[in-house]
Amino acid sequence: MKALNLHAVGDLRYEEVPDPVREPGEVLLKIKACGICGSDIPRIFKKGTYHFPTIPGHEFSGQIVDADNPGLIGRNAAVFPLIPCRKCAACQVGEYAQCSDYDYYGSRRDGAYAEYLAVKEWNLVFFDDISYEEAAMCEPAAVALHAVGLADIKIGDSVAIFGAGPIGMMLALWSKASGASRIILCDIDQAKVDFAVKMGFDAVNSARTDASEYIREVTGGRGADACIEGAGATQTWEACVKAVKSFGHVVCMGNPFGDMTLTQATYSQLLRKQLTVRGTWNSSYNDSRNDWRTALDAIRKHIVDVRPLVTHRFGLQDYQKAFDMILGRKEFYSKVMFIPEM
Repeated sequence: MKALNLHAVGDLRYEEVPDPVREPGEVLLKIKACGICGSDIPRIFKKGTYHFPTIPGHEFSGQIVDADNPGLIGRNAAVFPLIPCRKCAACQVGEYAQCSDYDYYGSRRDGAYAEYLAVKEWNLVFFDDISYEEAAMCEPAAVALHAVGLADIKIGDSVAIFGAGPIGMMLALWSKASGASRIILCDIDQAKVDFAVKMGFDAVNSARTDASEYIREVTGGRGADACIEGAGATQTWEACVKAVKSFGHVVCMGNPFGDMTLTQATYSQLLRKQLTVRGTWNSSYNDSRNDWRTALDAIRKHIVDVRPLVTHRFGLQDYQKAFDMILGRKEFYSKVMFIPEM
């Protein structure tokens, strides 16, 4: 089969690789859509994966073409990309995102920048009446849903989101679905600000305007009920603490570009406002709470409409065009998808 195979940092090749061999308890999934995550960019071009070669890609959906259970063949599924050890303390209580020895499609083992992938049955989330592209958005949608839940957003709340990329937009959509009456997105990229406004949200260019001052102004001096940091930068973390109200919630979920620090004055605000600060990197996937099933249902009902977020589609063979556009910022993009059959 054809795949995008990462041989070393910056050495991504479109090449023929062996077909995946399905083991008992796995299905063979024909990949129909796979998103390029923001975390894939440093993984491919700066940090590398956990071993080489590795096929990246963890936001994906497809159709089952082989399985132990013949009844699964032909069904469509999105895939929770984390494979827990099932032995550690976190796994024993179903908190698999906190597993101390997990595996992961697309970084610790081969992922979905490929025509086919062998996937464990436990990781499958089935769908019928949405597109493959929408289903491939389930991973970031579930991660955003989990973060919004940690922000404890209530009807009538004001929410500030720092970072207006695909995750930021999904945070805004989930905040709206949770009943927030005012949602403000902040980004240094004017094209992303304009896109957020086009999607019906308030948005501010934080490179031109002091975002925390703007948020306090539009909330009558009170501050936002919740701030979500989705950019992974010192400046946005500081702005969250400054912009949130007393007794408010700050949720940190942006992958950091480097060390993040708070000034003494901002740290003092964290103390004096008695803030709740929580971190998150993934989603819940167990019998008592499954963000994936919730996300797919909301996507199906268009409660969270992810379709406008998919702005570009490429075949695997056109990967250089896709990454040149992303790295060169040659045009506006939100979610970029690989469609293997293109």
